[in-house]
Amino acid sequence: MPEVVAHGQRPDVLACGFCHLPNGLGRPENADIAGLPAEYIEHQLAAFRTDARHSALRRLPLALMVQTAKAADKPEVERAAAYFAALKPRSWIKVVETETVPKTRVLGWMLVPDGSGVSEPIGSRIIEIPENVARTELRDSRSGFIAYVPPGSVAKGEALATTGGGKTTACEICHGRDLRGIGPVPPIAGRSPSYLFRQLYDFQHGFRAGSWAALMQPVVARLSEDDLVALAAYAASRDP
Repeated sequence: MPEVVAHGQRPDVLACGFCHLPNGLGRPENADIAGLPAEYIEHQLAAFRTDARHSALRRLPLALMVQTAKAADKPEVERAAAYFAALKPRSWIKVVETETVPKTRVLGWMLVPDGSGVSEPIGSRIIEIPENVARTELRDSRSGFIAYVPPGSVAKGEALATTGGGKTTACEICHGRDLRGIGPVPPIAGRSPSYLFRQLYDFQHGFRAGSWAALMQPVVARLSEDDLVALAAYAASRDP
């Protein structure tokens, strides 16, 4: 494991493995980067570094990513990208369609059950929680997540991803029939639906810019937030 992944470089380059985990599978507040093309990882770090990539949610995880991208040198970026690109993606998130979900609270930038045992309607949300909160807080690389999504989301998302649904371009054209990516185009199968929704929303509202982002902006332009939820749910449900 490269030093930059394990320990970072003081004072401003944080250890990649702390947030994204040594297995690259990450958590809902950041990204699953295991198995992404090295070229794509390097491109995204450059976008953070040049302020081309932002998010509607300007919170600490994003600020730390921008800080690290701006402070890391080219060899560190290349070593980290090669490391994560070589990792094999695996199923980390179980997608469950449901009308009700546990009532949650925020802990460490992610949602966790609030302990009351009370359920509430899911509405049009994605509620992604750890399988085991204690193990997740210990950065246990064997303890994944459950993503609750509204009933019918996966089927609706499949229709949009495979045909465009009369609203957009089919995701399969660029991301591949199995959504496992083509060349430098990133795989999105089995990735966090919370993360995927954020990225679709950010493309739609201009928070992600740059040459590759320009390809996504017209794709999401006519989609509703319910469509974005459905697409994220479908992609997350696929085998990576």
